[in-house]
Amino acid sequence: MLRACGGAAPPAVPALVRARLAKQASSAASASASSSLSELGELAAGRKGLARVVLKKGKTQIFRDGSPMVYSGAVDRIIGRPPPKTGDVVLVADGAEKPIGWGLYNSVSMFCVRLMQLEEEAKRDPTCALNMERLLEARILSAVDLRRSLGLPSVHTNAYRLINSEGDRLSGLIVDIFADVAVVASSAAWVEKYRHEIQFLVNKVSDVNHIKWRSSTDILKEEGLDVSEQKDPEPSSHCGTVEVMENDILYLVSLEGQKTGFYADQRENRHFISTLSKDQRVLDLCCYSGGFALNAAKGGANNVIGIDSSASALDLANKNIVLNKLDTRRTSFLKEDATAFMKGAISRNEVWDLVILDPPKLAPRKKVLQSASGMYRSLNALAMQVVKPGGLLMTCSCSGAMTQSGLFLRTIQGAASMVGRKVTVLRQAGAACDHPVDPAYPEGQYLSNYLLRVT
Repeated sequence: MLRACGGAAPPAVPALVRARLAKQASSAASASASSSLSELGELAAGRKGLARVVLKKGKTQIFRDGSPMVYSGAVDRIIGRPPPKTGDVVLVADGAEKPIGWGLYNSVSMFCVRLMQLEEEAKRDPTCALNMERLLEARILSAVDLRRSLGLPSVHTNAYRLINSEGDRLSGLIVDIFADVAVVASSAAWVEKYRHEIQFLVNKVSDVNHIKWRSSTDILKEEGLDVSEQKDPEPSSHCGTVEVMENDILYLVSLEGQKTGFYADQRENRHFISTLSKDQRVLDLCCYSGGFALNAAKGGANNVIGIDSSASALDLANKNIVLNKLDTRRTSFLKEDATAFMKGAISRNEVWDLVILDPPKLAPRKKVLQSASGMYRSLNALAMQVVKPGGLLMTCSCSGAMTQSGLFLRTIQGAASMVGRKVTVLRQAGAACDHPVDPAYPEGQYLSNYLLRVT
């Protein structure tokens, strides 16, 4: 998946990056040559100015087990003069000051350190110990290999997630591939610091010719960085839209659209809808650029209608109808609020065989979970009323707080009780397989997708 020597030459590495890589490679080679340097403590002894973040007693095990986010409340003290700056490599130690791993420090964020490598891992592979550039290269190569083993990309699909933050052991970094464009979503200060290295490595991935860098402004403010007024030092050479394929269906992806521009996480769920749609009347609520609707149409649905309140999203959806040569008499999109549309349909006694409800994130934080539960309940109660008796409802939540709380199914049941309907769970799913989750960080599991029979 990385370009062979005979392929197109990657962009020149900036001099600063080249010097940093050379320096780190030299120290890594020395570490590899001596087995005595395989332990972080001894390596750290040779690193002048390396700070040590010491954890409180009783707060260590969760991080030994692999949780990557060291919150400030778990830190007892920081040893080092001068104190570390945001983005610096630091050693993380238990209460007895014995190293458990190393990571990247943040002086402002509620997450004091993002752990990058544990002590046992450093023993097995000392070349990456305390060496962020080497670790980045190893983790990105590993991510490429994983996607290749999953059959991505393929002749049927060239839109997929290459790096999934904590799931690929690079907390705060997301990379989606759309044909020959890589969209990098940055939500951590360290990602901004290592931007040149990340771009250089992503540029080496086969078929990537353009990089679109998207900084998560609000999240980075919590990291102590204000990038809202920052001019992009390396603007993308590809703007506007890019055409991609997912399971043989064509989509236009807006590089300025929501999140990275396309929701690759629902790929397997969209395909599943295509297997249920033959001869059905299908309603796709909060349809964005028409992902579920297009799959239903390709699956042989008699009639498909997609509803969304965003004009720009529906512009893409309508262009996707043309791209896929679909019959506009059978597939159409309507700009309307989903709640208003469902209330109108209920008043007309209009029902569908198959309804998909995929609203935007309603619970971005745990503190709003209760109010969000009410919104999910109301939306699902309406959706159940526009499903014919015995029909199917695929309902989704992309709110991590909702998924991790385990409340979503109870919320669905509450919605059914509100409107006097009975639901049966036929299928439970999450994000596609190119969105791996680290079990040591279950917070990375955010998408809930239930297929229900509604009677």
